[in-house]
Amino acid sequence: MNTTIDTAVIVIFSAFVLVIGMLFARTGRNLKSFFAGGEAVPWFIGGLSLFMSFFSAGTFVAWGSIAYKYGWVAITIQWTMCIGAIFTGLWLAPRWKKTGALTAAEFIRKRLGLPVQKTYIFIFTLVSIFIKGSVLYPVAKLVSVSLNLPLVPTTIGLGIFMIAYTAVGGLWAVMVTDILQFVVLSAAVFILMPLAFDKVGGFEAFTQKVPATFFEPLNGEYTFGFVLAFIFYHIAYIGGNWTFVQRYTSVDSPKSARKVAFLFAGLYLVSPIIWMMPPMIYKAINPSLVGLDTENAYLEICRLVLPPGLLGLMLTGMYFSTSASANTALNVVSAVFTNDIYKGIINPGATDRQLIRVARLSSWGFGLGMIGIALLVPYVGGIVEVVLSIGAVTGGPLLAPAIWALFSKRQTGRTTLWITCSTLGLNLVFKLILPVLAGIKLSRAEEMVMGMGVPILLLALAEWLASRQGTVSADYLRYVQEKADTPVISSEEAASEALETRRQNRFGLKVIAGALAFTALMLLGLSLLTAQGAGVTAIIAIFILGGAAFSWVAALRIQVQPEPALIREVNHP
Repeated sequence: MNTTIDTAVIVIFSAFVLVIGMLFARTGRNLKSFFAGGEAVPWFIGGLSLFMSFFSAGTFVAWGSIAYKYGWVAITIQWTMCIGAIFTGLWLAPRWKKTGALTAAEFIRKRLGLPVQKTYIFIFTLVSIFIKGSVLYPVAKLVSVSLNLPLVPTTIGLGIFMIAYTAVGGLWAVMVTDILQFVVLSAAVFILMPLAFDKVGGFEAFTQKVPATFFEPLNGEYTFGFVLAFIFYHIAYIGGNWTFVQRYTSVDSPKSARKVAFLFAGLYLVSPIIWMMPPMIYKAINPSLVGLDTENAYLEICRLVLPPGLLGLMLTGMYFSTSASANTALNVVSAVFTNDIYKGIINPGATDRQLIRVARLSSWGFGLGMIGIALLVPYVGGIVEVVLSIGAVTGGPLLAPAIWALFSKRQTGRTTLWITCSTLGLNLVFKLILPVLAGIKLSRAEEMVMGMGVPILLLALAEWLASRQGTVSADYLRYVQEKADTPVISSEEAASEALETRRQNRFGLKVIAGALAFTALMLLGLSLLTAQGAGVTAIIAIFILGGAAFSWVAALRIQVQPEPALIREVNHP
């Protein structure tokens, strides 16, 4: 792997991504534009960004490990994300947009009260740092192994680089790099697939060399109960995770929010088959990996079949998909801290300039926390254990009550807080304490079922008890009144904000077009340097050039001149 071409690809592409972040340094003039894209992000950009926000090197390491060991069940598990997104598109995403809140935390404060919001902010921030810090570890491991570098300095260096463009550019910088990584990883995997099948001797040889249970939809510890609970988990996660809620609130309408979720669902219907096939093929080539070494299955198949340059591109895509996922979380955690803690509690009179400064500084602070968590992952059982355990323990208690509040007129802040804290405590007891004190350890399926099932049952019970009394909660009545009392901005302010948003969106689409063109040219250059996979690489590059042209045309269609009415109003107040 450690060749001049691969290293050059990694360095050039990394520098290019950092430049993209710097281009957006002056586009965020206030919190709405910095964290929500002016609430007018094109839905297809939001959908692709949402898809890549779910991606990371953990996809290749954690799910790749499951695909190598058990086969098709890794695809079954990821199809639960498609089901969750369909449910979200039908019922949840439009609801979030209709709340009018900039962040999920803002909705929680208005609907359930400040004490609930403070508790949720603390838990969400802690969970986000743990999850996104844990997915930084596998990509640092991939880079350190591939380039023969020490793991700790590699983790720190990649983490600092990851934070830089989010702290500078805000949501649009994150989304542009999301789109770029989607294209890079898709290109790399489409090049990898035929080379891997050729190496194993074709599809028929592949099916003959793997275990008999390899194509069963359920396998090993991943039972029907686990998959069913995972469906409910992903309904809550995709529909209620604050990171993803930001994608629904940053578009222009509930209809667009629905399209964001449906695009995600469509991509996750097809992509798991494409992404998981390479480590499955590697099982037929080398079935000897055991323990944590199975986490290297994806990297090993890449090293085996990809020619120089393309291997560097794949590795770069894995890293930046991780940074895209982590940066999305950073952007949201920073938004919550800036909008709901600093502005909402510490300094309500803060200027836009002060808020943007706090937003960028908080991105660095939370990012450094993620680096610290990444350094601890090897000591707690690896990436699969960390990601699934955190999801099982925190998903239901943290996400289900807020989603329930989108629909319920009877749920109170006090009930929400009690259900969240009690079920979170129960999950932690079964995960951390009982295995040590009593030797009781839940299976993966039991852990997931309890983590999602108990909060939902308690919420349903609380709703039923409140319905028997026939009353509407005071928290809901206060929320409705607060929405009704929200001041309406003047037509001049609205027109000015809309003009600035259109300019930002046009600029963002132009940057996407330039980034895609750069990627296509890099692929064309690599196709000239290798005989293996040269044809498919050139074809993919041409398709990417078409995407660049489409983005450029879409940018030019956005009107960025002031409306005549606004010009008259400004000139003749």
